[in-house]
Amino acid sequence: MLPEELLPSLEGLEGFDRDAFIKVHASGEKITSIRVNPQKFSIEDVEFSSGGKVPWSRYGVYLSDRPSFTFDPLFHAGCYYVQEASSMFLEQALSQSVDLLRPLKVLDLCAAPGGKSTHIQSLISKESLLVSNEVIRSRVPVLKDNIIKWGAENVVVTQNDPKEFSSLKNYFDVIVIDAPCSGSGLFRRDPDAINEWSLNNVMLCSLRQQRIIADILPTLKKEGILVYCTCSYSKEENENICRWLMDEFKVQDLKLKIENNWNVVESPVGYRFWPHRVKGEGFFLACFQKIIGDDDMPLKKVKNQVQLNKKEQAIISNWLKSDSLRFIKRENNVYAVPERHFMDVSHLMQLLQVKYAGVEAGGIMHDKLIPAHALALSNLLSDSISANPLDRDNAIEYLKKKEIHMKPEMKGWQLVQYEGHALGWINVLSNRINNYYPKELRILKENV
Repeated sequence: MLPEELLPSLEGLEGFDRDAFIKVHASGEKITSIRVNPQKFSIEDVEFSSGGKVPWSRYGVYLSDRPSFTFDPLFHAGCYYVQEASSMFLEQALSQSVDLLRPLKVLDLCAAPGGKSTHIQSLISKESLLVSNEVIRSRVPVLKDNIIKWGAENVVVTQNDPKEFSSLKNYFDVIVIDAPCSGSGLFRRDPDAINEWSLNNVMLCSLRQQRIIADILPTLKKEGILVYCTCSYSKEENENICRWLMDEFKVQDLKLKIENNWNVVESPVGYRFWPHRVKGEGFFLACFQKIIGDDDMPLKKVKNQVQLNKKEQAIISNWLKSDSLRFIKRENNVYAVPERHFMDVSHLMQLLQVKYAGVEAGGIMHDKLIPAHALALSNLLSDSISANPLDRDNAIEYLKKKEIHMKPEMKGWQLVQYEGHALGWINVLSNRINNYYPKELRILKENV
């Protein structure tokens, strides 16, 4: 049952059809979509029964049935992300407003659990840097895990309130704000959200959204792009916020090209996704360009990062396929960062609560590298590292952190793979095989 106060509040909005809206929420229909990781996979590789491509994303595909992702090793290998189709429209906002081929500094401000961050990373160039931020501490681990799974080295994960970015004036070329909202667009997917919805909560969210925008906007460069989106239907969190933004700050609304067969509704400001019109959930997105601001601010001199000596660098370099990397040591763990991003990452580490950066390579003990799980899933790992293929049953046992049945020819640290995609590490000893899949990530369910 939809909240009693919701329907009257939506009357008059572009694209709203009361009867169709009620019907689609009562239908019980569940739509499943995934977005593939182009660095590891392609849509053509998807073996699930496909329900067709998501029309506004080159990487999105609908599934006609929802499989058990928990028991799909390719999911754990970071080959795809399970994401609601409407939110993939972010791709159009970025591709139509930004030159994605040039080096960019991008901030995903409200990033957990990581759907939009992994999408952004798939769109930007390797020369670009993505800062993926989440203010709520308890949500940072899942964000970090999803970034690691994606395998990219040009992402920094932070945990900061928007106002704590104040020292980074005119730093970002693009800011994406997937704003905390009342969540009405997810009622069909998450019926529990219905009980938490109220007009009072809508107004509280609206005030929070204004504060977030006001705090972060100074960090956007002149002519930089701001993408604002919510999973709410309420105009107080969508069009009204956009009008407030244009009234209070020097930004202009950017119009996007929309194909008629997408059935996306153009509002006076922004774009609406209604579940009775599109194959997806409720969503709103608007795109703006900042029209005033100062030139780029030069990076301030930062303290030297704890780096490796030549011997330690040689040990780690044997595991990596790129020589254009710099290494940062934090709490005995070594992180590999592309040379071109080293100064920026070092700068961010001085100013923000950085929880993860680049690719964690591992720790050095007794002149040997103890490889991190992130290194196994990354794009930096050398092709010369020994790898062992697993069938599905053994792959699931490995992901449960149980004993796997195989006889490697060599001893020492080795990868295990499923269909050519790395799952993690094993250490082969003379009398046993140690499973090094992270305990906190292991599959807990016994059966599908």
